[in-house]
Amino acid sequence: MAIYSHSKLSAFEQCKYKYKLKYIDKIPSPVKRTIEAHLGSSVHSALEWLYKGVIEGKIPSIDELIQKYTEFWQKDYSDKFLIVRKELKPKDYFNKGVKFLIDYYLKHEPFDEGTVEVEKKIWINLNEEQKIVGYIDRLSYNSEKNEYEIHDYKTSGFLPGREKFEKDRQLALYSIAIKDTYGKEKPVILTWHYLNHNEEIVSRRTNEQLEELKEEIKRLIEKIEKTTDFPTNKTPLCEWCEYKTYCKAWGNSIPPEFQKEKNIQEENKEYEREGKTLEEIKKEFPGLSKYLKE
Repeated sequence: MAIYSHSKLSAFEQCKYKYKLKYIDKIPSPVKRTIEAHLGSSVHSALEWLYKGVIEGKIPSIDELIQKYTEFWQKDYSDKFLIVRKELKPKDYFNKGVKFLIDYYLKHEPFDEGTVEVEKKIWINLNEEQKIVGYIDRLSYNSEKNEYEIHDYKTSGFLPGREKFEKDRQLALYSIAIKDTYGKEKPVILTWHYLNHNEEIVSRRTNEQLEELKEEIKRLIEKIEKTTDFPTNKTPLCEWCEYKTYCKAWGNSIPPEFQKEKNIQEENKEYEREGKTLEEIKKEFPGLSKYLKE
């Protein structure tokens, strides 16, 4: 069973070489994390904590929310985080998160939005051999309109145009899972919260559009699984790529320890093509044992 996610599919589309390093060779990222990613996860964790309280009937105060955010920030913080925008310091990113949460709290209080779950794990069965997995930031149910709402939080400083949201794949995929659970004819609203702009963008998909999306995903996965060449794709996004220091497009290379393992694995495949059994290879080269698959 092959399991994919929106981020995994996007990695292939953005840069096949990065996809190979991360998902095929499984080479650990040389970058611990970007400061933007840390900001995003800290804010997401704080909002998840907030809505868990809401679901339990205990609405935290705004001061409690900021305190919790501070705890999340400090818990996983590292001075080794990658900061691309050198004019900004870690405290600048921390303060951004504080503003995001204060603006959001004041806008949504008393949080009577019918929230039913946070960080909801979903599965989409494309066929017997392929699945999509994902997590919904927040799922709510509007009893007056009898429709579900998928909410997604964004901490990016860039606010895309309307066309981007009408073609967005991630939340559309999630709506497939919700319809599979609650019924095909149940309306599902897609809502993005762009916290840096204190704006909400809303969209929806027809059942026909969702069926077309499933077929598109199937074709993309088929392409991925048939791909044997993984070229680099040099773009401005490379500045935020955790594998840039390993990328040949930037004159870099994979560390020797990972190259060694890769070469041994390729040599193993060569022996298999020659018709040798695993047992024969193990006897001839004892050191290869840990790399050979039974």
